[in-house]
Amino acid sequence: MSATTTTTQTEEFVPRGDVTSSLSFYAPPADGSRPAYYIPTDAAPYTNFGETLSQVLIRDLRGNESTLSLDKQAYNLHVSPTSFQFSDYEDEEKIKSVYYPEVEQIIKTHVPGAKNAKVIIFDHTIRRSAPDASRGPVLRAHIDQTPRSAALRLRRHLSEEEAQAVEANDERYMILNVWRPINGQVVSHPLAFADSSTVEEEDLVPVAHVYPDYEGETAGVKFSEKQGWWYVSGQKEDEVTLIKCFDSRRGENGEYRRVPHTAFIHPDTKEGARGRESIEVRCLVVGVKDE
Repeated sequence: MSATTTTTQTEEFVPRGDVTSSLSFYAPPADGSRPAYYIPTDAAPYTNFGETLSQVLIRDLRGNESTLSLDKQAYNLHVSPTSFQFSDYEDEEKIKSVYYPEVEQIIKTHVPGAKNAKVIIFDHTIRRSAPDASRGPVLRAHIDQTPRSAALRLRRHLSEEEAQAVEANDERYMILNVWRPINGQVVSHPLAFADSSTVEEEDLVPVAHVYPDYEGETAGVKFSEKQGWWYVSGQKEDEVTLIKCFDSRRGENGEYRRVPHTAFIHPDTKEGARGRESIEVRCLVVGVKDE
């Protein structure tokens, strides 16, 4: 399906509408070994697994953002202006001292049950759609955390005694990414999300992230025709997406609530379109109340 034409105040074309696009999904290592992403200190990162491309219908949620539930779809969108200007994102210390508290307030305001939760922001990444960028958009369906790595995160940022108390008391905790475009509304490499309620556990494959001194884990995503993929066209700087990577409280049918996501190439993006730049802030949220 083709997108409709729209413009920003600067007459910039923004691709919109339901589209079919090629998405990258997980393919297992050829030798049958455990899939892993290696991040050595003295060499470029590398993987031992592959990808497979599938044509996927991605529906545009623009105009229906209010239908999203963080508990059901595992992502949603909120209008949340920031005090930051574009140049501020070059200042790492200002990001931590000024933007991090804004993110904490976003979570306490927009995550049900998190008003009095403890928010631990453990890192952030700025991505730029440019050939010389150190971090570009991730064009691969994935989830940033697994249940195993979430438990490791809990122990990495709390003491062992505190982590044991959280688990013993069945205290609800989440890992959330707060994602925002930083150079105007998105015209290239938008984010696509698979509605969590359409993603089965067998669609997900743990992938080790092996650092010299630490091992984490993300989830690769296998394609399934049951998955429902969506995006929000033309996301603006004053809009943030909350991306749920893990929730210790499962759904009513025992399912995990987590959302696969990936950047994708919208087929109606104009040649030479402005590259997307964005910031994602990763947060451990402990003490979320059930509502």
